[in-house]
Amino acid sequence: MLSTESLSISGVRMNRDTNQVKEVWRKIKNGVNSTPTMVFSVIGDSDSFVPKPWPKTVFQTALIEAAKSGGETWILYRGQEKGVSKFVREAYQSYGDMEFGNNNTREKIGVNDTNRHIKLIGIAREGAFRTENLTDPYFEINGEDNDSFLLDFEKYVSEQDVSFFSQKMDIKMPVPIAIIVCEGDIETIAHIAAALENKLPVIIMKGSGKAADLVFDFIENEEQLRKKASVLFGIRFDDKKYSELKTQLKIIKENKDLVGVFDLYQDDPLMLSNIVGEAVVSCWSMENILQRDINDSEMPNTQNLRPKTAFPHSQTNGTTIKGSSLAWKLLRRNSVNPEKKVIDQILGGFKLESRPYVLNPKYSTPTSLPLYFYFGYQILQESNLMEDCGPVLLLEALKANRCDYVRVLLDQGVNFDPKNLPELYEQTVSCKDCKFKKEDCLHMQWILKQIEENHAKKVCHKYRSKVLKMNKKKKEDQQKYLADKVEELHNPVAKSAKGLCRKILRYKEFTKNNNPTEDESIDENISNILLWALFANRKELAEIYWLRGKNHLLTGLVCSAILKKLSKKANNVKEQILASDLEEHSKFFEQRCLDIMDRMYEENTKQAIDLMDTEADIWGIHSSPLTFAYENFMYDVVAHTCSQKNMNRQWYNNLAPDLKPFLKSAVTKPGKFFTAPLTKYVFNYMMFFTMLVMYSAFVLTSISTKYYVQDIARVFEYYVYFWGAGDFIEELISCFGCLEARGRSHRSYYSRMKRYLYDFWNIVDLLSYALLISALFVRHFFIDETFTISRRMFALSLLVMYMRFLEVFLIHRKLGPTLIMIKEMLKDLLGFLFIALFVVLGVGIYYHANLWPDHQTIWSGDWTNWRIWTIIYYPYWQLYAELNLEHLDGSDQSDCTNVTSVWESDTSINRCPQQDWTVQAVAAIYLLFSNLLLVNLVIAMFSFTFERVQENSEKLWRFERYTVINDYDWRIPSPINLVFLPYRFFCCPTRDGCCLHKCRGMCCKNAVKKEKKNKEENETYQKNFQKITALKIHNKI
Repeated sequence: MLSTESLSISGVRMNRDTNQVKEVWRKIKNGVNSTPTMVFSVIGDSDSFVPKPWPKTVFQTALIEAAKSGGETWILYRGQEKGVSKFVREAYQSYGDMEFGNNNTREKIGVNDTNRHIKLIGIAREGAFRTENLTDPYFEINGEDNDSFLLDFEKYVSEQDVSFFSQKMDIKMPVPIAIIVCEGDIETIAHIAAALENKLPVIIMKGSGKAADLVFDFIENEEQLRKKASVLFGIRFDDKKYSELKTQLKIIKENKDLVGVFDLYQDDPLMLSNIVGEAVVSCWSMENILQRDINDSEMPNTQNLRPKTAFPHSQTNGTTIKGSSLAWKLLRRNSVNPEKKVIDQILGGFKLESRPYVLNPKYSTPTSLPLYFYFGYQILQESNLMEDCGPVLLLEALKANRCDYVRVLLDQGVNFDPKNLPELYEQTVSCKDCKFKKEDCLHMQWILKQIEENHAKKVCHKYRSKVLKMNKKKKEDQQKYLADKVEELHNPVAKSAKGLCRKILRYKEFTKNNNPTEDESIDENISNILLWALFANRKELAEIYWLRGKNHLLTGLVCSAILKKLSKKANNVKEQILASDLEEHSKFFEQRCLDIMDRMYEENTKQAIDLMDTEADIWGIHSSPLTFAYENFMYDVVAHTCSQKNMNRQWYNNLAPDLKPFLKSAVTKPGKFFTAPLTKYVFNYMMFFTMLVMYSAFVLTSISTKYYVQDIARVFEYYVYFWGAGDFIEELISCFGCLEARGRSHRSYYSRMKRYLYDFWNIVDLLSYALLISALFVRHFFIDETFTISRRMFALSLLVMYMRFLEVFLIHRKLGPTLIMIKEMLKDLLGFLFIALFVVLGVGIYYHANLWPDHQTIWSGDWTNWRIWTIIYYPYWQLYAELNLEHLDGSDQSDCTNVTSVWESDTSINRCPQQDWTVQAVAAIYLLFSNLLLVNLVIAMFSFTFERVQENSEKLWRFERYTVINDYDWRIPSPINLVFLPYRFFCCPTRDGCCLHKCRGMCCKNAVKKEKKNKEENETYQKNFQKITALKIHNKI
């Protein structure tokens, strides 16, 4: 049912004179409690003799979306029971239900409520359709002349003034109005012609049939008019009627510049806002629209006389005509002096009284509603106050997602005012209807709260709470409070946003000691808006500000990682649409980085390779592109040619990347050769293999005391201990990044440990150490005569050590992908075993309960004789086709007893099974299920994993290869590393600022200064190189 938010006008019989039209206007304004900034008059109600279905939902969506973008919008309609009026009512009802929910009633949010920005106003004829929910005031017009009255009313509305920018400022402009034609009859065509003669814009809904389609067809091609009219209307045209119709259509064609067309079958509903805006601006651009008012405003005014020098004369300079824009005529019309203070009030007034309507940039044009941006930009351009007053317009453009205006304003040198940052977050990221402390929100605000509540509160809620406190104060105290409390929030908000960024990615804050320069402050401003665009998920704005920043490659990777983490958080709270949108945004940034790497590698290979290892600071995250991509599992970036070339240079320590020349460098460049990661890698596994041989000899021959007296056995054992200690220290360094020179050293210890444990081979390493340490303690502190437990522990530890040795083949191009497949298949196997465990337990318990009923000694005796092993034994081996049917049918009575006291007192003696045919039946079903379903399921899982890994084998292998290369960049083979351990921990030669670097700085000052200068110049060049490359590819500036 239609809610009470529509205002009906009926009940008073009228003549069409100006006073009566004024009375209608006055009563509507009083009834809806507002003056419109946009008016839509929907016409076209008519009887139809030709059935023509058309997409009514598209029309309804387009109408409401255009009305939302118009600010305070009135929708005028006929108020009839059927036809176009019905579609308008349904659209308005849907708007109210979606916008206000259960509050969409007269008592809660009525037509005069300030929160309702769209007003539906029915101008009905005498005896027209009424509904019980239409509200007063109302009056009735003459039924025969209702079209003429509506036309007079539309004309009168277009001549009225509205305080467009602010109700508090006397800056008047005509009320924008557009007549929307849907369906219609011959009277509708006459209405259109008369409206166009009055210079009122008309929007034709192409595809709705009848008058709308006939007008469009005539404008495009006036041939066969009689035939088309007869087909569309389904009526007979005599010569007189046809002549009148043709006359009206010719008037329409003569004024076709004021006609906009919306195609219901092809255009997106969001495009109607553009079409309406273009039509309104086209009408106002006519020479005589504002001329009368301008002439009136230039007449002497004793109350507010402005000097004529305040307005520039129209001057033609090339293609630029100063002083002739619509906005400038508007200022002249209101005798407004274009000073900075006045311009700020004009632009700021709209901001205070409006809420941002977020427009899809795909469909936005400069004249898209609201026209605030169109006129605001013209005022700034004409007044030469673009840089001074532009930040207000830029803020509104960011909130409304008007990417076209953001680009142009930035090109004009307009910088974002940092003091507006809290307001920007509050109106775009924060949820207006959700309380921060309650779990009542599943949007971005709630997701940020789950990451870090204190930071999220400052970003999303602090500004709102300060503004509410300010509004409660006296007017004379509000300005002081605004300057002291509200405007100083931008620094805490910016820091909290960066803190959220680091918290999401688990990085420690990297701080600089130097004071920022002016250029660095501008870059900081740009980076703050970029981070806001990520949290607000504004794709186009994020790209614009990313292109205007610095360190595009690392910044793009950080953006991609943040969005990916936010996507996972959104998915955790079952916000699948938001999660998929954020993931798509993340892929955009990663692909942009890959495109930059491709282009840079083509244009300057050396700089592209060097750039992968160049460190930078992004939102307090200090890292290099390659290290950051590796830490955040960006496989495509790590596998890129630039990254691989950088790895090769690191792997061979800047020596020739070929085996023979590399081996020759052992003589020509021994220092570089022996410190190369490749050399250390080979030497490490040579020592590893030596340890395995000694360990194997020890385990096979010398565990017990009888053989341990041999000296060679002790050498083998203690060598294993020393090797294990040295290797364990290297693994601890790898886990916590104690001696690393790059990126990972700036992450939190929790993140490093989590990243370390994510690697399968690191888990195997830790398992081998745990078993070796356990075996060592069992051997020397829990001594028994046979050393059985000790031998088992040592043998198990050795088995895992041999599994560890397989990692040596990970660097091999052919065997590496095979090992990756094995690792991935183990994950599938663990998932399969988890499922199979419950199946095996269920079947095993059924077997045991029926073969050995009422067995009371399940957990009695030694743990090796627990009955749980018997329960698992039969169903588990049946997975591998060991049926054991002779035991399941109960016929095997050998080596067992039926005497209860015997098997209860001695758990090593088996109890004889009972015969039960259901056990064999269950076994038959279980074998069918396990062998045909479960086993084939795991085979299918292996096949899928094989294909997946095979498809991405090169990418995955390159990623694993970087793990090895990065590890051996600082690793020293065990047990040699024990000798160098004190030197490495106290001097830290891989870190900047170590004692060696300080000594070199004191001894070779000139060389160090020269290197520092070359490094700074190279970094500057790389920043410019990235910027130029990014702009070439994306061209969004």
